[in-house]
Amino acid sequence: MSSDSFIELKNVSFAYGDRPILQDISLTIARGKLVAIMGGSGSGKTTLLRLISGQVLAQKGQVLVNGQDVGRMSSRDLYQHRRRMGMLFQFGALFTDLSVFDNVAFPIREHTRLPESLIRDLVLMKLNAVGLRGTEALMPAELSGGMARRIALARAIALDPQIMLYDEPFTGLDPISLGTIALLIKKLNDALGTSAVMVTHDVHKSLEIVDHVYFVAGGKIAAEGTPDEVRHSSSPWVQQFVQGEADGPVHFAYPATDSLAQAFGIKGETA
Repeated sequence: MSSDSFIELKNVSFAYGDRPILQDISLTIARGKLVAIMGGSGSGKTTLLRLISGQVLAQKGQVLVNGQDVGRMSSRDLYQHRRRMGMLFQFGALFTDLSVFDNVAFPIREHTRLPESLIRDLVLMKLNAVGLRGTEALMPAELSGGMARRIALARAIALDPQIMLYDEPFTGLDPISLGTIALLIKKLNDALGTSAVMVTHDVHKSLEIVDHVYFVAGGKIAAEGTPDEVRHSSSPWVQQFVQGEADGPVHFAYPATDSLAQAFGIKGETA
């Protein structure tokens, strides 16, 4: 593994039963960088997050985090691995019966033995970081969608994680809330020096904040590059995805997986 790599997948394959999802995938996330994973629905993007977190294990190849093979971790090692990780779920996934304060405090109480006085200070600091100090007594039902996502982000960074995983963080947000969340993700990632992986369909907003992009199709890495390289790519598939065009290498007609495979000359494989 190169010296600046923090997360690395080496020739990883994974299937659900007899349905292949990822096939011989290799990618690298450099230390302190924010990387986007894009691709069509069912292409295996969220599975990549599950492999990094150790929720599922690679059936072939290696998933390395800071030089450690996730597939060889003991239960104790996996617990410590996840303690260093923050996760922002697609719709926030706040605990509906807990207040804002208790939602953000949850990972701190779960993973540390800090006194409540210090936990309170940490929670208020995280709420301040996302611009929502003063909401600690509210319940999730009293929050707007954008506010709930920001509270979920405060909870995700409660322990200053080394790794951040974002699963469709912009879904369902209005343009102002989306822009706010995107700006927060970028600023917090830079401030914490976190190595981050973001699964997303929001091409244009993501290209404004990420350092690198991987496109997944047909179970493989179909294309990759910096945001500028993606914007100026000559690949018809990348341009169709970036521009959201109906006509192109990927056809509207079912089955979409065959269209993806044909676009990249991949035979006999499914996404």
